[in-house]
Amino acid sequence: QVSPEQVILSHSPLRLFSQFHQKCMLVAGQGPVQENAQNLGFKHVVTIEALRKAYPLLDMVDQSRRPKELPPPTTGFPTIEGVILFGEPVRWETSLQLIIDVLLSNGNPGAELQDIPYPHLPVLACNMDLLWMAEAKMPRFGHGTFLLCLENIYKKVTGRELKYEALIGKPSTVTYRYAEYLIKQQAETQGWKSPIRRLYAVGDNPMSDIYGANLYNNYLKSAHQNQVQAGVKRSPQAASPQAEDHLELRKDCNNSVESCESILVCTGVYRHNADVPSNTEKCTMETVFHGHRDFCFDPSLVEASYIVQDVNDAVELAFKEENWS
Repeated sequence: QVSPEQVILSHSPLRLFSQFHQKCMLVAGQGPVQENAQNLGFKHVVTIEALRKAYPLLDMVDQSRRPKELPPPTTGFPTIEGVILFGEPVRWETSLQLIIDVLLSNGNPGAELQDIPYPHLPVLACNMDLLWMAEAKMPRFGHGTFLLCLENIYKKVTGRELKYEALIGKPSTVTYRYAEYLIKQQAETQGWKSPIRRLYAVGDNPMSDIYGANLYNNYLKSAHQNQVQAGVKRSPQAASPQAEDHLELRKDCNNSVESCESILVCTGVYRHNADVPSNTEKCTMETVFHGHRDFCFDPSLVEASYIVQDVNDAVELAFKEENWS
């Protein structure tokens, strides 16, 4: 039986960002986003729907949802101080419009500013997968696709880059670092005395699961040289090293873990019909990079340490490598 402490969702590391927990944050996504944010420690949360209700003149794409008559001016609505993007929303045009409105207005969508504020309000995004595999024959849009839309709209409107305070979830280094922290907590709870030297990361998506595991492996190798940004291109926040200070991650995750082995399974986004290839570098060299804008493409990062058929084989492989079988 898996306990809640053993499960890491894409948004779980937001617990580390206590500097935003007292701020008024706009949250976007599906499901109980307000409850999720509050469970992570955020005290003042505004949903897209609440913002739309407070400012009915903002959401104008769907003609059937436009107000029939001019509403009274909005009063008493709190100033938004940051944005949390949990996952892809249902009505993309509404979320894209209102998020852009908040960024351009410095958190006051009813205001009319002379100049576009830049740097803009802090944006924290969870889950960067461009695509994901469902029952359809071809992969489906993920939150990474929504982020791509938001980034390009913001740049087209302002001429400037949308910046992230943090990008969380695979392949972000902070997510793997948080996972290591929780693994060590679990080991301590179980009474394990031997230090953990090696982690195994299993996934079906080379562009997120394998990329992230290999990026973290590079991080572990270069940590002693304080090169926290290994593999990150343009946004220093992509790896969010500043989050390590919370929960004393540096003290709890230091020195023992030496590597993170990536294991690619063939039951999801990545599939093969022939025998398991011995070397994936050739097939990834010319692959279109589906990763996020702020992570550079390096063919070696999407080349798995191992390729197996399914998760069961991945577990057996780890047992074999650790001489547990």
